This record gives sequence, C-alpha cells and structure tokens, in this order.
Amino acid sequence: MSDDSGGQTPTTKAGAGAGTANPEPATHAGTAGAGAGAPGGRRLSPGIVVLSGIVGGISLTTGALLAVTSLFGYAAGAWVSPEALSPGLIGAAMAGVAPALFTVGRARVWEDVRSLVIPLVIVLVGLFAVSLLNGGTLQAVEGGTLFLALFSLGWVATLGLLALGAVGCLAAQYRTPAGRTGGAPDASAGGVPAVPMPGWSKPPLAVVGSGWFGIGAGLLVFPGFWGALAPWTVNRADAQGLGVWALALGVGVLGALAEDDLTRVRPALRAVPAVVLSGAVVLAVHVRSVDWTSGPGISLLALVTGLFATGVSGQVLLSRAMRGSAARPANDPGGLGPVGPSGGNGGRATTDSRR
Repeated sequence: MSDDSGGQTPTTKAGAGAGTANPEPATHAGTAGAGAGAPGGRRLSPGIVVLSGIVGGISLTTGALLAVTSLFGYAAGAWVSPEALSPGLIGAAMAGVAPALFTVGRARVWEDVRSLVIPLVIVLVGLFAVSLLNGGTLQAVEGGTLFLALFSLGWVATLGLLALGAVGCLAAQYRTPAGRTGGAPDASAGGVPAVPMPGWSKPPLAVVGSGWFGIGAGLLVFPGFWGALAPWTVNRADAQGLGVWALALGVGVLGALAEDDLTRVRPALRAVPAVVLSGAVVLAVHVRSVDWTSGPGISLLALVTGLFATGVSGQVLLSRAMRGSAARPANDPGGLGPVGPSGGNGGRATTDSRR
C-alpha cells in the first residue's frame, strides 16, 4: 500500500533553510553557539577580585579623608603640599573610583575588567614610587603633626604592600590559561553580544585619552618643567602624584578604545563619571586657586569635560544597546529562535510539503 507522499519523508528546516542559516551575533567567546554558550577568555582570578575589594575600601576611606580636609582648606596628604588642592584631587580620584572596584567581582572573565584593573595597578605602583622618590617631603620627615606623620608612614607601608600584591595578582592573572569559563552566559561574564563603539566616537576618544596620557607622562617624568605649567601651585611630589592619576586615566581611555566593545569596559564606564564629579567638587571649592584663563587652565577644563562626556555617553550607548537587545526577541517575530537568528519564521521548524 503506497502513501501519497511519493516515498519522500517530511523534512524540516530552520528559518529559510537549515543549510543556509545566518551566523548568530558574535559574543566574547568568538562566536555564539560554539559550546553551551559559555563565555571565552581568561577566567578572572580570585586574587584580582580580592585586591579590587581591598583597594576599594582603602581608597574610599583614605580618599574621602583627603578630599574632605581639602574642602576645608587643609592639605592632609602624605607629603607636604603648598596648597590643599593637589591632595584633594588625589583623594577625590581615590574615592571616585572605589565604587567601580567593588563591582569587579561580578565579572567572570579578565577581559571584562582589565580596562579598570590595569590603570589601578599603574596607580598603586606609581604612587608608591612617587612616595619613595619624594621621601624627603613626607610629613613624618618634615615634622608634621603626629596624625599626619603617622598617616604618611602608613601611606607608604600600605601602598608598598598593595603595589606588590597588585603586580603579583596581575602576573598570576596572565598565567591563567584562556578558555571557556563554563556556565550560562550573562551580561557580566561576556556572554552578551558585543556592542562596538560608534565610529564617530573614536576620534574624540583618542584625543581625550592621548591628552591625559601625555600630560600624565610629562608630569611624572619631567615634574620640574610640566609642574611649572600647572594652573595652580604644585611641588615636585604633587606634580608626580597627579601625573600618576592622569597617566592611569589616559591608559584607561586608550584601553577602552582598543577594546572597541562597550560591554568589555562597563566597570571603567562606571568609574569615570564618579572620578570626574568628585574632582569637580574639589575644583569648585578651590576655584580661586586655579588660573582658568591660562592655556593649561583651559586645557584642563577641556580634558575634564571630555572625560566626563566619554563616561556618560558610553553608559548611555551601552544601556540603549542592551535594552534593544532585550526587547528584540519579544517584539520581532523574526527574532532569534531555538536554532538560528532572524528569518522568515524566526528559526521555527517547518514541514516541507514537497512530494
């Protein structure tokens, strides 16, 4: 007894055809569906998470101390400063970056936090080196008050331990083999589609990053020359300490440009606006101490504005892309299905009626 199908069995196809399905959006694993959706990259080592948490707590308390005392006109830094503005800015940067450091543990792969952690290592090692190079101006050596003398000694000791630990954790992180981390993908683990930076944002981002990097390198390496150009009075230690932070900001911005993926720089995007706003409060209180009409003063204002715009616009673009990605499967009948991406039937199986 013959059936009416002519001996042909029904065939199924996903979308427009199982053999011509379009590739899924790229993820941090390289391509989606290359495994159980597990993100690729180096697994984030526990040492980096612990280091970030410890530094975040110390930065929040110490930075708040330096910034608040600066607001009241006191220079409470580890070294003697001619004005309260410089230690206040260093403290504001420390306090501003702390909340972002507490979020490092949410990630599972190193690539999602390196744009924040590498500048952190630069700050720890750099400030420790500056403190040693300018040991003669420490409060304990200059005969400051008992509190400031003890604070300066604790500053050097703590920075030494943190810098050593940061270098060790970074070396251990890069010894971690790359590969799948396992588990279901999520936004913090790099299992979401990449969100490349718009083309129009890259030139200004390169200008802002290069500006901060260049100023930081100049203040750090040639503090006598570049410190004299600062729009307020600084000594050698102030110039180099501010240079370390400027250098770290430049590395962070240029690193984000190299990543070209907003999902990969999420922790850094959280840190930038907070650092700028906290520093702006200190600058506003000491507005009369800054020569805003000079070339360096105008340049500082432009770089600070550019840095703030970089952080805010990056967060807005990332949020918009993530909302669009989350809404697409629900609103688009041709969205991602169980087999393939958008197609005439969204990846749903259909029966071929051909005989």
